[in-house]
Amino acid sequence: MNLPVVPLRAAIRAAALADAVLSGLTGGAPGVHDEPPREAAPVYVTFGDADLRDLSGPTERGHEQELDLVVWAEPGSAASALRVAERLATLLDDAPLVLDGHRLVGLAVTGTTLARERDSRLARVTL
Repeated sequence: MNLPVVPLRAAIRAAALADAVLSGLTGGAPGVHDEPPREAAPVYVTFGDADLRDLSGPTERGHEQELDLVVWAEPGSAASALRVAERLATLLDDAPLVLDGHRLVGLAVTGTTLARERDSRLARVTL
C-alpha cells in the first residue's frame, strides 16, 4: 500500500524550508524536523503525531490524514513559538502542495494548542 504520510511530510518540509520568513523566525533550525535538531536551541518545529484514515470509495483510493506540527521555544518564549505557529498556519492553510505519488485535495490548520512541558518548561505550540 502506498500511504501518503511520507509524501505529505516531505511537501510540508519543502514548503517550510523555502519560506524565508519562517527560516528567519526559527533561526538556526529552519524547516520541520522529525526529531529535535541536535545542538539547536529552540525555536524549532517537529512533526508530532499523525493519524491516517482510509476513505477509499468503490472506484478510487483516498485517505484523510491529521498530523501535528509542534513548535518548541525556550522557557518564557511562548510568544516566539506563537509567531512561528502563525507563520506555519499562513504558509500551509489551503496550500497547493505537490505530493509525490498522491493528489492533495485539501489542507487546513484546524486548531492550535499552547502548552508548557512540565519537566523542561519549554513552550510548545501544536498545530
